Amino acid sequence: MNLEQLASFVEVANTGHFTKAAATLHLAQPSLSRQISTLEKELGSELFHRAHGHISLTAAGETLLPSARRMLADAEAVRRDMDELAGLRKGRIRLGATPTLCVSLVAEALSVFHQEHPGIELEIMEKGSRELVEALATGQLDLALITRTLDLDRQLPRLQMQGILGEDLVVIASAESTLLPADRITLAEVAALPQVLFHHGYDLREATSAAFAAARLRPTAVVEGAEMDAVLRFVERGLGVAIVPAMVLVDRPRLSSVPLVDPRLSRTVSLATRADVRPTRAASAIQRTFLDTARSLATAESGLAAHVRLTETA
Repeated sequence: MNLEQLASFVEVANTGHFTKAAATLHLAQPSLSRQISTLEKELGSELFHRAHGHISLTAAGETLLPSARRMLADAEAVRRDMDELAGLRKGRIRLGATPTLCVSLVAEALSVFHQEHPGIELEIMEKGSRELVEALATGQLDLALITRTLDLDRQLPRLQMQGILGEDLVVIASAESTLLPADRITLAEVAALPQVLFHHGYDLREATSAAFAAARLRPTAVVEGAEMDAVLRFVERGLGVAIVPAMVLVDRPRLSSVPLVDPRLSRTVSLATRADVRPTRAASAIQRTFLDTARSLATAESGLAAHVRLTETA
């Protein structure tokens, strides 16, 4: 029995799917299947029921799962202790962030952090806020940058949340487009324009859909189902407009934007950590980098500063 086998077992148990687990672990599915089979042979028990493509834990699997999670957590604690002995010369940070933050705040902060601490390995998980806080709570991440919603606070009381930025949503179009008015735009006016929409379940899509529904408006979709990078590219190509966080406009000269009013939509960007786990020196250092980057964005001499502001806890 080894840690790789245990990690494979836990990931299959979490996802209920060999293909998804293999993708998360960056393994070929045959390699993952061999690890599970070898573990089952060593233990003398089948760990999963495999029937018609449905995967579920056997009684032996149910018994092993909490022990496997505990052993993996202990191994991670040993790694953290060794990293501490090395100071900031080497180590690893497992960071989670939403897609909208990965193309803005995270990209800006990591470029600075890597220059200052080139020996620190950075591992990124890019998912929605709900998935990130669950990964943080189960020990898969050291910290996460998320957008705040009330149900996340109630769901995981062990998490410590620090608001670092308040950010307005703006409406973007191609820099050559004539779709946007000169100064501001209302939600009703946006609803009448061809719009590039994110996929359902995406944090930003859920927030804007709620706003349209509250105003009894129905957006005019020209493309929907995209991730952030694709949305920005589609808008740059002139397919339509999109509602996005203001920070994604950093280094995007091919996009124009106007404030969204009536209603004004905004969100809070928070840094989430485990309240019951002591952060490593590397994790503390990258937290300081994020705070410094947030201050720079909020005080920059550009149009962005009008839509980004420090929160009280930054």
